[in-house]
Amino acid sequence: MYSTYIFDLDGTLLNTLDDLAASVNYALRQYGMPEHPVDAVRRFVGNGVRLLMQRAVPEGADNPMFEEIFATFRQYYMAHSLDTTKPYENMPQVLATLRSNGCRIAVVSNKMMAATQELCRYFFPDTVEVAIGEDEASGIRKKPAPDTVDAALQALGVEKDGAVYVGDSDVDILTACHAGIPCISVLWGFRDKAFLQSHGATTYITHPDELLKL
Repeated sequence: MYSTYIFDLDGTLLNTLDDLAASVNYALRQYGMPEHPVDAVRRFVGNGVRLLMQRAVPEGADNPMFEEIFATFRQYYMAHSLDTTKPYENMPQVLATLRSNGCRIAVVSNKMMAATQELCRYFFPDTVEVAIGEDEASGIRKKPAPDTVDAALQALGVEKDGAVYVGDSDVDILTACHAGIPCISVLWGFRDKAFLQSHGATTYITHPDELLKL
């Protein structure tokens, strides 16, 4: 059993895909731009919301309307991030069991800081001790840089020994590698096993309950 768990948020603790896709398409629709199916948005996520929108907007950041579209997305998502988002099956109970066993729990995400903290407060108020999201003003680099993991460990007051990273993407595998801690790849998220394996994943779980059996 590990003593500290650092979790990714989207695709790992929470299924946020439908709310992200709805927000992307709302922003695109306001500017008369083509919308994307949910499966396309699934492929766009993982590297932060700015890159998500760069992938979704025609011409990306070179589009002269990009900053306005991006601002529209952010505003809409902050107001609608709880519309359909929910934890994966049994995840709240698993986190509660880990905490009752004395484990420390943090979340690091490339989602906006405000949204990351709001979602953690709403869904996991008694289990997630530290929640760190993307904050350009902080100087903390987003994943796959190790900065958010290092900041989470510091905020928890623990060392890397006994810590593990849990995520659903190639970004998470790299983040764990850069932070110098092992990675558990979940197979219920936004990437499949073949994709994760091709990006260096070595340990997999198919249901949150398996975190209690490691």
